[in-house]
Amino acid sequence: MAKTIEFFYEFSSPYGYLAANLIDAIAEKHGCEVNWRPFLLGAVFKSEGTQPLLDYPMKGDYSKRDMERSARLYGLPMNWPPRFPMLTVNAARVVYWAGDLNVAWRRRLSRALYHAAYGDGRDIGKVEEVLAVCEAEGLDPQEVQQALGDQRVKDRLRDETQAAIDLKVFGSPFMIVDGEPFWGVDRLDQLDRWLETGGW
Repeated sequence: MAKTIEFFYEFSSPYGYLAANLIDAIAEKHGCEVNWRPFLLGAVFKSEGTQPLLDYPMKGDYSKRDMERSARLYGLPMNWPPRFPMLTVNAARVVYWAGDLNVAWRRRLSRALYHAAYGDGRDIGKVEEVLAVCEAEGLDPQEVQQALGDQRVKDRLRDETQAAIDLKVFGSPFMIVDGEPFWGVDRLDQLDRWLETGGW
């Protein structure tokens, strides 16, 4: 049975955007599945009593520069959305809703929403932007709009976010395989090595 990489990410995370474009190659190399799991990092910050990275002046300035440099390294566009960090609750909800219809939608929509945010520089915190991305991917925007207000969909994201907290996921991207946690896009090389060797 193929191993599964539990892939946790927050749509307001540029590092999550980078990882979302890189994780498939690692998974395919090792014959793994990727379980795409968006969550709300704000709930993690609240539970930990911490703040977003860019809220720290010196660290924030460096991090923004590093995000842009890393995007260039990986050959990915980086265009900051007009509002950052953005509200990502609707983006995450729609990924779970569509993914429950067909699990392949989790990856497809996640990549499309990330590209809209950081490739095109759009504010996916706005409902109309989320609907536009979904429509471009072939989903009915009226059905999406209805789903976003469905309490079951809201509960699903809340439960998934709590599950991430229970697994001690504290940042984005965050990968778990064989029970081993890897935090950050700069740990994808270690994830690759772990899968190659079976751990060390």
